[in-house]
Amino acid sequence: MTMSDPRRTPQILYIEDSDESRSLVRRLLSKKYVVLEASDPLDGFQLAEETHPSLILLDSSLPHMSGSEAATRLSKMLPNTPIVIVSGDLTPGVRERSLAAGAVGFITKPIDADFVEQVEAYLNGKVEKLENAEEHLQAYQQELVERLEDNIRQLTNTVEKNKHLLQQNERMFSMLERRHKLLETAARVGQMVTSILDLDDLLKHTVNIICSEFSFYYSGIFLVSDDGHWAALRAGYAAAGRKMMAENYRLPVDEKSMIGKSIIQQQAQIALDVAGEESRFKNPFLPNTRSEMALPLIVKSRSLGGLTVQSDELNAFTEEDITSLQTMADQVAIAINNAQLMFKLEAATSELVRSKTFEAIATATGEAIHWVGNKAAPIPGSIKRVREDIRYILALASEFAPNDPDAKNVSLMAAVQTVREEAQAMGIDLIQILAEMSAMKPNRLQAMVSVESLMEDLDIAENSAETILSIKEGLIGPARQRNDAPVALREMIADTVSNMGLPDGVVELDWTDDVPNAFVDVRQVEQVFNNLIKNAWEAMAETSEPNIRVKGQRDADSNFVLVTVKDNGPGIPKEIQEKIWVSFFTTKGGSGGTGLGLSAVMQIVNQHGGSISLESEVGKGATFSVRLPVEKKT
Repeated sequence: MTMSDPRRTPQILYIEDSDESRSLVRRLLSKKYVVLEASDPLDGFQLAEETHPSLILLDSSLPHMSGSEAATRLSKMLPNTPIVIVSGDLTPGVRERSLAAGAVGFITKPIDADFVEQVEAYLNGKVEKLENAEEHLQAYQQELVERLEDNIRQLTNTVEKNKHLLQQNERMFSMLERRHKLLETAARVGQMVTSILDLDDLLKHTVNIICSEFSFYYSGIFLVSDDGHWAALRAGYAAAGRKMMAENYRLPVDEKSMIGKSIIQQQAQIALDVAGEESRFKNPFLPNTRSEMALPLIVKSRSLGGLTVQSDELNAFTEEDITSLQTMADQVAIAINNAQLMFKLEAATSELVRSKTFEAIATATGEAIHWVGNKAAPIPGSIKRVREDIRYILALASEFAPNDPDAKNVSLMAAVQTVREEAQAMGIDLIQILAEMSAMKPNRLQAMVSVESLMEDLDIAENSAETILSIKEGLIGPARQRNDAPVALREMIADTVSNMGLPDGVVELDWTDDVPNAFVDVRQVEQVFNNLIKNAWEAMAETSEPNIRVKGQRDADSNFVLVTVKDNGPGIPKEIQEKIWVSFFTTKGGSGGTGLGLSAVMQIVNQHGGSISLESEVGKGATFSVRLPVEKKT
């Protein structure tokens, strides 16, 4: 079987705006021919010029032109290509005018079974004859003239419409340009007012900006009172505003005034001529007002108050003004709300700080009393035992004192006699005590008169007293009056370490060459580094090779010197890193420590205008960073 060459298969171009008609023709012709399609004449012209089809089928009624006009144009483009009009218009003269326009044939719709044979005949050279060609040509030319005139009328109407539209567009552009300028100004006003958090400053700036930016006669801001019954003037423009403010000017929140009405209805109120506005509240302070607009200040459906804008011109406000000014009023309302929230936040913060301060004082006082009580608890028991021991020793001394009348014992005998007399005067019956002692078993008696036990009780009382005194120093020391002076921290810390008596090599001192002098109280800062180094040393009790590195350098902020104290101890767990700065908190348990060391360190550093911080991980040691102010060079 021989395949036909598609390049030699006749191509038929069908120009038709109906999808159904094109589909029908395609189905009838595509078995024998290559069918090209276009839905409008302009696309058909381009496709015909590109493909040079064997035959062109034209619908008689096409968009923008008739089939006859399209045939004339195509016959000029492709004079050797036959053109056939396909039409359902059977009006007399249609076929003749089509042939006069350059078509070689005319096929009527609806398309029937003979359509394929008709197309094949035209492909084979069939040309329908036109009688009285001159007459039909004139008729066709007349039709073209009429269509041309009709097109000219349509173009004229279109030009007039376009001219009208152009005028409307110019007016619209002018309105949009004005609105853009108003919106831009409103945005600038909003940006300026939202950066002010003090409420009085915010309101005053707002009315001043509105009048200066928009060139209005007057502007004022009213805020709703706490009970919701009054709208009080909180800011007014120029002299009139100042006078009204001085008289505590306010309006009831009702519908008798434009401000009250805007607050209640949460909608803008406009009076383009105040003389005829019933809801206008007459204001003797503003006699020149001719137009007024009241805008609600709304945040989350809640009316905070109202903004009045007044002009000394009639009909001063347009829809664009309302939109722009309401946008600005919304931003002002947000700014007012933020300022009010800031005020409430500051008040709440102050109350919270006050409450927390009292709570901290009460907690610290309770902990101090508890701590001192624990340290003082052993003293009464020790004193009681010492008293008992002294009674027994006095009894023994008075009983076994030498009775040698020799002169060298006269002073001793006098002392013994004095003891007996003072004991008797104090109600201590030494004879009775001796009797009790004589009745005791020897081991019991020896325990009662133990010098070792007596000294141990005295040591307990002495240690407790010293601990209580150290608490006093820890609490009061940082509060002593400072005597700030230039201090070379390098030498001061070296002396502090030397006086601590730590093993050689435990503390390493590392200083850069550009470390400036600190301007501090030398005695208090000595206490800071003594406590930090002492804590580091005690924390490394279980560390095989303890090491403390003290490094000094100029801080990134040139106004401070930075000293770090780093150890290789067990580190401080995250969960207690905030607690270590609290008074009486200690990790040393019963091994000593008042829990005031780091609390005093932080207080001293902060009082000097410096800072202290901690970095630590369990098992990786701890690093304390101290920043102290440097000496100011004059």
